[in-house]
Amino acid sequence: MTSPKTTTIHILVLCTGNSARSILGEALFNHLGQGRVKACSAGSQPSGQVNPLALETLERHGVPLPEARSKSWDEFATPGALPFDYIFTVCANAAGEVCPIWPGQPATAHWAIDDPAPIEPLDARRAAFERAYGQLAQRIRAFLALSLETMSAADIKIAAQMIHEAAA
Repeated sequence: MTSPKTTTIHILVLCTGNSARSILGEALFNHLGQGRVKACSAGSQPSGQVNPLALETLERHGVPLPEARSKSWDEFATPGALPFDYIFTVCANAAGEVCPIWPGQPATAHWAIDDPAPIEPLDARRAAFERAYGQLAQRIRAFLALSLETMSAADIKIAAQMIHEAAA
């Protein structure tokens, strides 16, 4: 067991385009973490815009994301960048890519969430965003219920994977 952490837990949620799933994850971690965590999101190949249905879904659930923007993971891998404690990939493409060297050597976990963005027609796409939101909310609530301040990074990584497997 490690000594209790007294600072905010920093989390990065990654996806390829940083327009849908990672945006939902960022907002949910910040909202459900209630100041205990500070989450950001990024993409390996950011689309440059947040999917409007991601914002619509968050708004429908009362989850704020006042500064939503699609950004590159390079923004968080520069010297002097904020060191993250945990990094979650939420799509298979980002999980399989060669990632930058992250400051702080964060623990990583992969939570595969189906991409809601390409689903047609629009009503089915809205339903897919709701599913992605629900899947992320379930995993994030379980993750935040852990004693993150006292667990080792290795134990948290194992717990994050178990949370995903139990929810799948």
